[in-house]
Amino acid sequence: MTDEIHTTRDPDGTTHTTTVIDREPRRGGGLGVGLIVLVALAVAAFFGFQFLANEKTESGAIAEAAQKVGNAAENVGDAAQKAVE
Repeated sequence: MTDEIHTTRDPDGTTHTTTVIDREPRRGGGLGVGLIVLVALAVAAFFGFQFLANEKTESGAIAEAAQKVGNAAENVGDAAQKAVE
């Protein structure tokens, strides 16, 4: 880091001082933010896929239960039909 001080004197005797501060550029800031965003996306994708898998399992269980209810109703209907005969 280099600091430069420039002093200028006007013909009427007044002085003006200018200080220039030279700082080194920051490095790696974009990489850190990029990594944080990448990790956040990976976590969001994981939870999203978990939610979709749970939805699919739940839908399958509901469909299976509906099929069992339908089969039970058919069995009751068959039994009623046989009782009438």
